[in-house]
Amino acid sequence: MRLFRHQLRTEQLLFWRSREAAVFVFLFPLLLFALLTAVYNGTIYGRPAAWALLSGMLAYGAATTAFGGLALILVARRETGILKRIRSTPLPPSTYLVAVLGSTLIVFTFQAIALFALGRLLRNTPFPHHLISVVLLLALGAACFAALGLAITGVIRSIEGSSAIINVIILPMAFLSGSFGPTRHYPEALRAIGAVLPLKYLVDSMNAIYLHGAQVWDRPGSVAVLAAWAVGGAALAIRHFRWEPREG
Repeated sequence: MRLFRHQLRTEQLLFWRSREAAVFVFLFPLLLFALLTAVYNGTIYGRPAAWALLSGMLAYGAATTAFGGLALILVARRETGILKRIRSTPLPPSTYLVAVLGSTLIVFTFQAIALFALGRLLRNTPFPHHLISVVLLLALGAACFAALGLAITGVIRSIEGSSAIINVIILPMAFLSGSFGPTRHYPEALRAIGAVLPLKYLVDSMNAIYLHGAQVWDRPGSVAVLAAWAVGGAALAIRHFRWEPREG
C-alpha cells in the first residue's frame, strides 16, 4: 500500500506538470463545452441546450481522459523504455498499473467537477439531482474506457502515431454517439454505427439521469453494454499489453 500511495502521488505530479496532458486530456472538454454552449441555443431533448451539452461533455470527458489520456501515457512510456525499466524495480508491475489507472480516475473526477462548475458559471446549469447515479455511471464509463485504453496500446506501434490514432477513434465516436448534440437527424447508416459504440450508451444514460431524473438502475441494458465493453477491453489488454518497446 505504501508503494501504491507513493506511485499514485508521483503519477499525479507527472500529469499536472505536463502541459500537453493538462490541455489535451483535462482542459479540452471544458473548452469544447464553452464553445458549444456559445453556439447552441434553444432546447435539446426537451431541456435547455447547455444542460444536454454538459451531459454529453461528461461522457466525452470519460473517453478522452480514461481512453485517450491513458493510452497516450502508456505508449509514450513503453516506447521510451520506462515500462521496461519499471519491471526491474522493486515496484510490482501490477501496483504500477493500478496507480496509473487510479491517477487517471482522479483526473477525470476533477474534470467532471470542473465541468459542473463551469456549466453553473456560464449557463446556470443545475447540479445533478441523483448524484449517486451520476457518480456510479461515470465510474462505470471511466472503467470501461480505461480498459479499452489499455487494450488499444497493443495496436499503437509508435509515439508519433499515437495521437493520430487516438483522435481518429475518439472524435468520430463522440460525433456518432451524440456527445456534441442530437444524432436523430444523421443518416441511418451513421446512426447504426453509433448504436454499437460504448460512448453512445454512456451518453444516452447520462442524458436520462441528468436531464430526465432517471436512476442508473433504470438503465440495465446500457449498464450491461458498458460492462461488456469493459470486460472485452480488459481481456484484450491482458492478451496484448506490452512492457517492451515495439519500435525497431
